[in-house]
Amino acid sequence: MIGLTLAISWEQIWEVVSSAQTFYLFVAIGFVAQLLDGLLGMGYGVVTAISLMSLNMSPATVSASIHTAEMFASGASGYSHYRRGNVNRRLFKALLVPGVLGAVSGALLLSYFGQHFSAWVKPTLAAYLLLLGLRILRQAFQQPGPSRPVKHIGWLAGAGGFLDSFGGGGWGPLVTSTLLMRGRAPQYVIGSVSLTEFFVTFASALTFFTTLGFSHWQVVLGLIVGGIAAAPLAARLAGNLPVRWMLAGVGLMVIVWSLWTLYKAFG
Repeated sequence: MIGLTLAISWEQIWEVVSSAQTFYLFVAIGFVAQLLDGLLGMGYGVVTAISLMSLNMSPATVSASIHTAEMFASGASGYSHYRRGNVNRRLFKALLVPGVLGAVSGALLLSYFGQHFSAWVKPTLAAYLLLLGLRILRQAFQQPGPSRPVKHIGWLAGAGGFLDSFGGGGWGPLVTSTLLMRGRAPQYVIGSVSLTEFFVTFASALTFFTTLGFSHWQVVLGLIVGGIAAAPLAARLAGNLPVRWMLAGVGLMVIVWSLWTLYKAFG
């Protein structure tokens, strides 16, 4: 086990901030990723994972970097949603504990076993979400139906937390999509899922810190700054955009996430 190291000097931080080619690029990525995540309830892991994978970073390092940055961004996003009244407390409580337990399990499995199991887990999830995204996209242009209860919501949150840690993303696409398909109000689904996401990412990041240590902080710092800057804007827009277009955005995001995952698995 590699010990947790956080020895970062102010001179190192200033060197990164002063380099436009490194720092501001990841500030922009973090801003776009958090804007989508706070607006649609998903997307942070998708945007950042694609960016970090292009740097040939290992899967465990990619997921650890994403969750380290997302911990700050999702905290700002969740607080913004809470202040604007976008959080359903009952839904939040139902998601919290299973989501955290799933995140810890996924982070531990990825840290010690790498990609050994991801060859079949992620393609299965991607195929399911591709169909789900198409259904959400169709629902966006239909008359809304009656709300239906969500069964086994604890298992849903646990699976979302596990896949988010193990695959570097998946909490929003799985949990948000499923809740929206059951006719839940997008504003409260996105707000509740976003607030829960802070605790899920915190548990995941802490687990990665303990098992892998802290690395690639230059990238993480840029993502944090961009994500925190985008969070209040995303929360404001989530409560004012038309439901139809919010659903369409969620559907498209799920489809993109699924196609990208399938491409990485079989391409």
